[in-house]
Amino acid sequence: MEQDDRKLFVLDTNVLLHEPLAIYSFKEHDVVVPMTVLEELDLIKDRKRDVSRDARVAIRALEDILGGQTTPEQIVQGVPLPRREDHSDANGTLSIFPDHQIEFTIGSMPGDSNDNRIINTALHLQKTHHPRTVVLVTKDINMRLKAKGAGIERVEDYRTDQLIDDIRFLTKGFHKFDGDFWQHTDDVTTESNGRHTVHTVPIDKLGDDIFYTNQYLLDEGKEFCGRIIEKTATELKFLDLGQERLMNLNAWGIRPKNIYQGMALQALLDPAIDLVILTGPAGCGKTLLAMAAALEMVVERGKYEKIIVTRNTPEIAESIGFLPGTEEEKMTPWLAAITDTLEVLHKNDVNPSGSMNYIMDKANIQFKSINFMRGRSIQNSVVLLDECQNLTASQIKTMITRMGEGTKLICSGNLAQIDSNYLTAVTSGLTYIVERFKDFDGSANVYLNGVVRSRLAEFAEENL
Repeated sequence: MEQDDRKLFVLDTNVLLHEPLAIYSFKEHDVVVPMTVLEELDLIKDRKRDVSRDARVAIRALEDILGGQTTPEQIVQGVPLPRREDHSDANGTLSIFPDHQIEFTIGSMPGDSNDNRIINTALHLQKTHHPRTVVLVTKDINMRLKAKGAGIERVEDYRTDQLIDDIRFLTKGFHKFDGDFWQHTDDVTTESNGRHTVHTVPIDKLGDDIFYTNQYLLDEGKEFCGRIIEKTATELKFLDLGQERLMNLNAWGIRPKNIYQGMALQALLDPAIDLVILTGPAGCGKTLLAMAAALEMVVERGKYEKIIVTRNTPEIAESIGFLPGTEEEKMTPWLAAITDTLEVLHKNDVNPSGSMNYIMDKANIQFKSINFMRGRSIQNSVVLLDECQNLTASQIKTMITRMGEGTKLICSGNLAQIDSNYLTAVTSGLTYIVERFKDFDGSANVYLNGVVRSRLAEFAEENL
C-alpha cells in the first residue's frame, strides 16, 4: 500500500451514489472511503427515494469486500479488491478511514460539516502518505473548489462513465457536407426497392469523418438528404430521402418548419426505428413533433395501441408529491408541456376542449410516473419520455429496459436545462444514451437546430 506509484483515491458520498460500484474503477490504485461517507449512505439508504437504492447497492458492495473474517486492523490498512469479470483490471485495495477518531490539526477545514470532514481526511492522508499521490474524488463542484483552496493537490471529478469530454463533441445525428454531396464522389451504385432508392458509395471518398447507422446526411443545397442504413469498412449505403419529401411529411396536421424537423419526423414515423432521441434548445419543436407523430401512429395509422407519457418529477424523479387524486391527476402539473401541445394541435377545432377529451380517450393517452415503471413490460405502445436531461444513466436504462415488443420510445430533452444537483451536460443520462445508441440500427438521434416557437424565443435563445 505504500508504493509511491500507486495513488490513493478518497471517495466522496456522491461518487458512490452516482456509481455504486465505483470502488472497482481505479485499476491498480487504492481506494479509501471515510467513515463520514458510510454515515451519509446510512442516512440515505432508508429513504423512499430512487437514490436510496443506489446507496444500498454501494453498502452491499462494501460489505462483500470488508465483511466476513476481516479484522478492524485490516479494514483500516486495506483489503484487496476481489476479482470481477466486468472489472478485471481492479487489483488495488479498499480501506475505511476512521475520520471521527482523528483530531485534525491547525490548517484543516473548520466546522463539523460532512464535506469538511472528508476534505480534512484527504489532507491528513496527503500529509501522512507523502510523497504518494492522494486524490479526492467528488462530483460536487463547490467541494472541489473548497478542497483545492484547503491545500489538496489533486482533486478530480468522477469521469469513469463519462463518454465524452465536451458536449460540443456529442453526435447530432446528422452530418452536413460542404458544397454539393455528389461532388464528393462519382462512384455510386444505385438500386430501387419499391418506392425507395438506395445508394452505395465508397466511404473513403467522403472524408475522415465517422459515420453511424441511421445518421442523416445533408449538404449545403436544398435538395439532397439521405439516411445511412448500412455501413461497412469500405462502403456506405444510404436511403435517398430528399429534402422536399421530408418537408412535405405530415403528422396530425403538423408539417416540418425546417429540415431538422423533417429528419426528426421521418424517424418518428418510421416503425422500424424503436428509439428516437430528440435534443435541442427550448422552442425547437421536440415535444410538438413527438406528440403529433404519436397521435398519427396510434389514431390514424393504428400501428400502436396507446400513448404513455412520462417525465422526471421534482427531487430528481423520485416523488410525485402529495397532490390529491389518482396517479394521472398527480402527474398532470408536471406534464403541462404535453397538454399545452395537445391544445396547440386542436386549437382550430370547433370545440377544442371536446376534441382534446375525445383524443385523450381515442389514443388512450396515459400519464405515468417514472417511479412506477420498474418491473413493468410495456407492449404495443408509443412512450414519450420528456425532459430526460435530468435523468441519470441508470434511470434511463430502467425506462428503456421496460420496452416490450411493438413499442416505440421517444426521448427528448434540452441539455442546457439540467436541474439535477449532480448532473452536468456530459454526465446526463440523455448524453449517455445518445452516445451509446448512436450506432444501433434500431435507433435514431436528431439535434433540432433552430428555435421555431416564436421570434421572441429565438432571440432569447441566441442572446441571453
